[in-house]
Amino acid sequence: MNLELRHLRVVCAIAETGSVTKAASTLGLAQPALTAQLQRIERALGGPLFERDRRGARPTALGELVLDRARVLLPAMKGLQDEAARLAGAGDPLSRYRFGGVNSPILGRLVHRLAAERPEVQITTYASWSADELAQLVAGGRLDFALTGVCGDATPSAEFGLSWREVAVDPVFVLLPQTHPMAGRDEVRLIDLRREQWVAAPGDGCFGDCFAAACARAGFTPRKVYEADVRACLDLVDAGEAVALCQATFRPVAGLVTRRLAGTPLRWRLLLGWHPDAPAARVAEPVLETAVASYTDALANHPDYLAWLLAHPDFGAQPTTAGGVRTA
Repeated sequence: MNLELRHLRVVCAIAETGSVTKAASTLGLAQPALTAQLQRIERALGGPLFERDRRGARPTALGELVLDRARVLLPAMKGLQDEAARLAGAGDPLSRYRFGGVNSPILGRLVHRLAAERPEVQITTYASWSADELAQLVAGGRLDFALTGVCGDATPSAEFGLSWREVAVDPVFVLLPQTHPMAGRDEVRLIDLRREQWVAAPGDGCFGDCFAAACARAGFTPRKVYEADVRACLDLVDAGEAVALCQATFRPVAGLVTRRLAGTPLRWRLLLGWHPDAPAARVAEPVLETAVASYTDALANHPDYLAWLLAHPDFGAQPTTAGGVRTA
């Protein structure tokens, strides 16, 4: 049997988890199948790679040698694949736009504007709960742009080498059922929600920590937060079982209302990211301008918030230079 990269991934998975059983779960394989594969790898290399007992699996001297080489080869091969993917897409950077989004409030409008401006361009979208997954796909040349957000002054992970630009900054709102006692207020104090149950969709990055910190500053610890998809979040709020945090440009839903949090204890920064060495970098500035315009389009459904923005210029779209908007 010839040794392949997938065999090195198996060895690394066993070493990282310390168990063949755990490695099988991580790799999505049945434990007997992974055990048989490990045995074939060991036969090909001429000796056992792990000492296995009730406490788990520990690398032998031969196993350490293989792991040392694998930890060099696997990242190098991943880098080669990423560079090749970017080069393969370098022919005509204007022929397609591949967007990834995490709970983005403007992705639909951005696609609509780009489709109208460039009808010859193919546009595709990809949804994920993970901003890091989108960044990895952009870095690997599988997406051109990532549209995501961060809480407060946080910055996206620098691990993937992307360029990030700020599209807009919004205060975080609270989503309430229309029958809620505070639904008639223009804004709601966070402390007044201390007895509420909360619900949130996954994929908000640092937002959970930011929310907990904001509650602590207000003088309380939030009650249990349910996690559900967006549709289920709306259903729980509509049923009066929970309240939710939401973006200021959240589309109005019958039976629900959005209200500002007094003192803006939480801010959400909408960002557009791309890889500086990818073909998408050549069209990043016009795409960024279109993203800002799409955000402005979204404000048409929120006249009260638009009026508030006029009195609070630190929020909303943030143009700063002729070349675009503020760097994240």
